[in-house]
Amino acid sequence: MLLSVNGREQILRFALEPVKDEYDYIIIDCMPSLGTITANALVSADSVLIPVQAAYLPVKGLQDMFDTIVTVKTFLNPNLEIEGIFFTMVDSRTNFSKEVIRQVRDIYEDVRVFETVIPHSVKAVETSAIGKSIYMYNPKGKVATAYEKLTEEVMDNER
Repeated sequence: MLLSVNGREQILRFALEPVKDEYDYIIIDCMPSLGTITANALVSADSVLIPVQAAYLPVKGLQDMFDTIVTVKTFLNPNLEIEGIFFTMVDSRTNFSKEVIRQVRDIYEDVRVFETVIPHSVKAVETSAIGKSIYMYNPKGKVATAYEKLTEEVMDNER
């Protein structure tokens, strides 16, 4: 439906405009793709947090995300800023995850890479299947705790 709409990449911005002053933050969580919905989110956003799995293909896709952000910033949203990168679904027991995280920190040295990592958890995977947030499903678990810590880290960055 959106593919045929003129100005489709700005639909979300127009929808949020009447209510944006009522909120301190509006979080738009997108699927891991660079399609129309992600473009709408980037056009609507003041800043972007980039989640990435500590694995080869997701990290390889980071450059595509940065290219998309530069394009959106150049043509559609000059105020868009990169808040930072954070790692999600991390198995910190593996050397591979540690090495991927180290490489991203080295390659993207001009971008903030948050210290907090979101660990891999079966409970977190189950939330999608049951349609509940991690805070409702497993509020004391390691993933909920890590997201709370990440939130604090992001908020400290804002001050």
